[in-house]
Amino acid sequence: MLNDIDRGTLFHEYYRQWVDVYKNGAIRDATLSKYLMTQRWVEKLAPDLRVSELTRTVYQRLLNDYAKEHERQTTLDFHHQLKGAILDAVDEGLIERDPTRKAIIKGRQPRAKKIKYLNQFELHTLIAHLDIREEVNWDWFILLVAKTGMRFSEALAVTPGDFDFARQTLSVGKTWDYKGRGGFLPTKNKSSVRKIQIDWQVVVKFSELVKGMPEDRPIFVGEEKIYNSTVNDVLARHCKECGISVISIHGLRHTHASLLLFAGVSIASVARRLGHASMTTTQKTYLHIIQELENKDVDLVMRTLSGL
Repeated sequence: MLNDIDRGTLFHEYYRQWVDVYKNGAIRDATLSKYLMTQRWVEKLAPDLRVSELTRTVYQRLLNDYAKEHERQTTLDFHHQLKGAILDAVDEGLIERDPTRKAIIKGRQPRAKKIKYLNQFELHTLIAHLDIREEVNWDWFILLVAKTGMRFSEALAVTPGDFDFARQTLSVGKTWDYKGRGGFLPTKNKSSVRKIQIDWQVVVKFSELVKGMPEDRPIFVGEEKIYNSTVNDVLARHCKECGISVISIHGLRHTHASLLLFAGVSIASVARRLGHASMTTTQKTYLHIIQELENKDVDLVMRTLSGL
């Protein structure tokens, strides 16, 4: 399958051809770009490394060099992307033994990441400041994400046909390829296919907005290419004018989830609403909020027991 490849071929060249043969056209463009980035890193770190020279020690040094500038999780992704190609090289007899066996994954300590979100008062202030006109604009988009917690690509893909106003639900079953050539794509995972309950305000507003629109055309996508930064700039301007914390569109998703958790909605329900693959993802993402709620629960338990 690979052209002119032998044991003396440079490893980064072998890997480039492997990606072209086995990954190009089989995975999303965004995922393909990660494989191509891995290829560029291999070329940078080991420009003269040949396929036949890949031993466990050489491979471990390559991982170690990469880990000097990356966090452990990123190094693990780098390892997984290389491993598929290397195992194929072993199967083809280009490498005698699997050099990735028992690889040690190192990397920088991840920086503490505290998610940005608005409190209930700030979100109320933001929504009141939105300019909801008769025509579609990005303020409508901001309102939808704030009320549903959808991902950016999911909200872009929403069509009038996705709304069931009688049952007060919004179906999520696709995303919009805003990073690539446009068009519908599958959701991030199977759990992302879901129906989101929407409140009566969203029902009233959006039922008027989508009247006369094609059922299968995205509400927020026009002729021009869409950039995440464009919508973030609109949201940032609103935040500054309102005098509240400046957040991104993804921060609105965090805001949505945080308010539900603080309101006492179960982690399982929040996970389903967000389209997380498992509750573990939700717990990891909102750990600090869950810890705050647990502290409140301890106080409640103590008050309840004291009253017995």
